[in-house]
Amino acid sequence: MPAVTKVLLAEPRGFCAGVEMAVKALAWMVELYDPPVYCYHEIVHNRTVTRIFQQAGVVFVDDVDSVPPGAPLMLSAHGSAPEVVEAARRHGRTVVNAVCPLVTKVHHEVKVRSREGFDVVYVGHEGHDEAVGTMAVAPDSVRLVQTAADVDALEDSGRPVALLAQTTLSLDDWAEVREAVERRFEKVWTPGRSDLCFATTNRQMAVKAMASLVDSIVVIGSRTSSNTDALELVARNSQCPRVERIDTAQDLPDDLGGIVGITSGASVPEQLVQEVIALLDPAEPPETVRATTEDEYFPLPSALRELLAEVGLEANRATTASSVLGRLARR
Repeated sequence: MPAVTKVLLAEPRGFCAGVEMAVKALAWMVELYDPPVYCYHEIVHNRTVTRIFQQAGVVFVDDVDSVPPGAPLMLSAHGSAPEVVEAARRHGRTVVNAVCPLVTKVHHEVKVRSREGFDVVYVGHEGHDEAVGTMAVAPDSVRLVQTAADVDALEDSGRPVALLAQTTLSLDDWAEVREAVERRFEKVWTPGRSDLCFATTNRQMAVKAMASLVDSIVVIGSRTSSNTDALELVARNSQCPRVERIDTAQDLPDDLGGIVGITSGASVPEQLVQEVIALLDPAEPPETVRATTEDEYFPLPSALRELLAEVGLEANRATTASSVLGRLARR
């Protein structure tokens, strides 16, 4: 491998507040119950995180009716369709919903606008867990678009239009589609606070700040991760000479040299970043390129807090999801 002189670390990177909450919540379920513990869909879209939980006795399912009656069940951070939540609560199961509060906000917006007679134009990725769950809130009112061309193909029903979005989109993709919707329809309602996740946006800003300072950017995150897809897109659009997308350090090309920038998606544990740094073995200590400071905190789901209180336990806010995963991996 050519000599890597320096590594620049994008900040923020890695776990967002929603992933911190969801990972710690599922880890508590593993502590409270004998295996297996069930989870509807992957708790987050990262292969390493999924593998660690599987080794700890978590079974990920795509149909809640396949979960045995009475078994503990967690619903993933991406949000679930209303009928899935209802089905999960049948048969006396213990159900903890680890949906990210930002996704819950979008579900609420869809419900309210559809009830008020709006056509909801939803910008998202077809088949993504978050998009599937959100569209199921009001399937007769929501129309999914991914590109400006999709917007141009929409019929105008004459009803007012509300524009909502999957939380993990790239800023550039969102802006292009939003402009197309505003051209296509006369009056468009948008929420007072953007649907785009602040953590996703912050990670993209950090990549943009780093791009002109490096010879290459390494984007860490599994291919199932929409927010990591957005990070990669931003990196490629930033005119950085070279961008590499990897899942783990094992995927790292052996010909990187000079100054290497590193970022990671919102579902990527910090241990994967440190493994990449170790393999790059830079001549100088890593430096941070900070776009902003995040201090957002999402508490554990209320149902889980009640379960912990029943057995006399309380979650430590200072405990990180990465440290929890580290302990599970060492079991």
